[in-house]
Amino acid sequence: MKKLLDWLDHRTGCRKLAHEALYENVPGGSRWRYVWGSTLTFALAVQFITGIFLWMAYSPSSQTAWESVYYIQYEMMGGWLLRGLHHFTAHAMTVLLALHLMQVVVDGAYKAPREINFWIGLALLLLVLALSLTGYLLPWDQKGFWATNVTTNIVGITPVIGPFLRKLINGGAECGHHTLTRFFAFHAGVFPALIIALLAGHIYLFRRHGLTPRRPLRKPDAAFWPDQVLKDAVACLAVLATVLFFIIRPRLFDPGAPMGADFGAPADPSEAYSAARPEWYFLFLFQFLKYFPGESEIWGAMIIPGLIMTLVFLMPILGRWQLGHRFNVGMLFSLFSGILLLTYLAVAQDHDDPNYQAAVREARQNARRITALAQAPAGIPSSGALTLLYNDPLTQGPRLFARHCSSCHRYEGHDGLGAHPKDAPTASDLKGFGSRDWLAGFLDPDRNGTLHYFGGTKFKEGKMAKFVKKDVADFSPAQKQHLNKIIATLSAEAQLKSQRARDQRDAALIAEGKTSITREEMRCTECHQFQKKDEDATAPDLTGYASREWLIAMISNPAHERFYGKRNDRMPAFGQDEILDPQAIGLIADWLRGEWHEAGPPRP
Repeated sequence: MKKLLDWLDHRTGCRKLAHEALYENVPGGSRWRYVWGSTLTFALAVQFITGIFLWMAYSPSSQTAWESVYYIQYEMMGGWLLRGLHHFTAHAMTVLLALHLMQVVVDGAYKAPREINFWIGLALLLLVLALSLTGYLLPWDQKGFWATNVTTNIVGITPVIGPFLRKLINGGAECGHHTLTRFFAFHAGVFPALIIALLAGHIYLFRRHGLTPRRPLRKPDAAFWPDQVLKDAVACLAVLATVLFFIIRPRLFDPGAPMGADFGAPADPSEAYSAARPEWYFLFLFQFLKYFPGESEIWGAMIIPGLIMTLVFLMPILGRWQLGHRFNVGMLFSLFSGILLLTYLAVAQDHDDPNYQAAVREARQNARRITALAQAPAGIPSSGALTLLYNDPLTQGPRLFARHCSSCHRYEGHDGLGAHPKDAPTASDLKGFGSRDWLAGFLDPDRNGTLHYFGGTKFKEGKMAKFVKKDVADFSPAQKQHLNKIIATLSAEAQLKSQRARDQRDAALIAEGKTSITREEMRCTECHQFQKKDEDATAPDLTGYASREWLIAMISNPAHERFYGKRNDRMPAFGQDEILDPQAIGLIADWLRGEWHEAGPPRP
């Protein structure tokens, strides 16, 4: 081994390089305040290493980006850990950069002859923030897509060249595929190359000028090894431990939550996303812009931040005088205090905003849902993950119901999405439609006339309502037994997934109900037809009642002779009048029937 090291040292001079690095003089001895540069270098190394491995599995296109990140997060061995390290280390770097900048300014390490190194450090800070900004879009999820839209729109307000810059960044008129590929090129190629070049110069100038100790020195000078190396190592381990904590944190508070970085539903340009926010370290700018509405936005977006960055850039010049140094320290602390205050105000306002909180809940639901759909046996189709949500009754059914049905109907008292319209319903509540419980309530004399059923319709004084209120109320015990059998039989016609096991157990009862429904004293077939054609029927067909085919046909045209005919009470013919296409009608029907893919056990 010694011969190998001697040979290597003879060719490279590695021993001298190692000695210079380890035995560099530390004025005043080792200190914890000197660890920030080393922790930043460590964090950057983690970013480069994890970024290379993520790159191996990532596919930068609008049709494959989300899908490849899903593969990393849920399919690739250790992918959730790899992505979590990359994501949260980026967050840690922002904090470390702020602490490092404060330490440099407080210690006066920006003064001559270190001006150039300070400016290189500022350039590195901006490049790291640019890395974070471009990386936010790469998962191609809703929050990244819409937050990037906000960013490019802000660029677009630049005087004269704004529209050109926005188009150049987007690769077109709007954020899309070319925006993603350009952001990826900057994130994985241009910015890392610039950071490596500037970091090399930063370290070179740091070595050239040495540490700037805070006077007076409390301890004698010492070598970098071993005390300062130990402190740096402990600090780097603390950063790593903090990052690991945030990676596993979701599982600590929710056993079903996936570990690692947050991952939303696929980007959908057609679906507005009111929960779009930048990452926490850009929230202060988001909040700051609120104070500059309309045409004054350029002041909050560019002019004032530009003036502040100019003052920071001029710190080495201002710091030549004692008063200037105090001004620099005071300005920096004021700047960070303002950033913290604006961040707090942004978080507090979002916390108290019910619309934002509702959007966040919906985004989380969609994220969990798309993950469950992608993990189904069929997997992600070639058309992309977004089609899974487009074709999912659990996702689209409530939206379609709220948009087209909730003006009359309710679903467990709300509009399908959880909102409660001020106006009273004018049609029945469809939660559990076709189930035994729903039918039992419909045929209950005390409930038939309520708003839950016929109370808001023109049928509240009709033949069926009178039959329930008068005849059913006076049923004998034997007739009530027949009625229970009829309820079981009609509900079985729906073939609801939620009742499948119960219907199988009650097969004999359901068979008896088919006879009971034709009994003269029950009077069902006086108006309805069941299992056979009846030209004299004047009420909805009970054959296949509430089944998928029956429900789709009913929604498509309730005025068809099979249903209400001319007695239809204001319900639109959604299919016949082309208000909804067949797919949308099918999604509503499947949602009402509870027919959707059930999620399996959570993955890491």
